[in-house]
Amino acid sequence: MKVLVTYYSQTGNTAKVAQAIYDRMGFVEKEIASIKEVRDAGDYDMYFVGFPVQKHSVPTEAEKFLKQIPEGKKIAIFGTHGSLRGGELAVTAFYHALSCTTKRRVLGTFGCRGRVKGSMLDKLMNRPQDRQWALEAQSAASHPDDADLEDAQKWAWMMLLKARAE
Repeated sequence: MKVLVTYYSQTGNTAKVAQAIYDRMGFVEKEIASIKEVRDAGDYDMYFVGFPVQKHSVPTEAEKFLKQIPEGKKIAIFGTHGSLRGGELAVTAFYHALSCTTKRRVLGTFGCRGRVKGSMLDKLMNRPQDRQWALEAQSAASHPDDADLEDAQKWAWMMLLKARAE
C-alpha cells in the first residue's frame, strides 16, 4: 500500500502531528509532504490529510487538496484546533472536510488541540462574542503534547489496519 501523509500548517501544530503519524507507520510505502509540495494527488492508495481548524472550517488549501483526491480513494482526516477535544467548532470543521470528500472513502477523523497564535487570541479577546473561546484556546498553549502525538499515532495505526482490511 502506498500512503501519503500531507498537511497544511501555519504554526507548526499540524506539521508536528503529521510527522508523528508518518513516524509510526510500518508495513507501507510512505511519503510525507506539505499540501503545497504535493505534485500528483492521484498516485496513492491512501491519504492522511491534516489541517488547522480555522473559523470552524477547513482552510482553502486543504479543501482544494481534498477535492483533488481521485474518487474511490481512502482518506483519513486529522486536524489541530484551540478548542477542547470534541468541541463544536472543531466538529463543524470535520463535517466541512467530509463534505469535500464525496465519492471517496473516509476511514476516520482525528483532532487534537494546538497552540493558537498569540496575536489571534489578543484580537479575539477584544471581541465579546469570541472572548469565551479565546479563553478556552489559551489553555492549548502546550499542545500538541506527547500524549496528543501518541493518540495520533494510535489512530493512524488503526486507520492503516482498517484500510488493509477493506
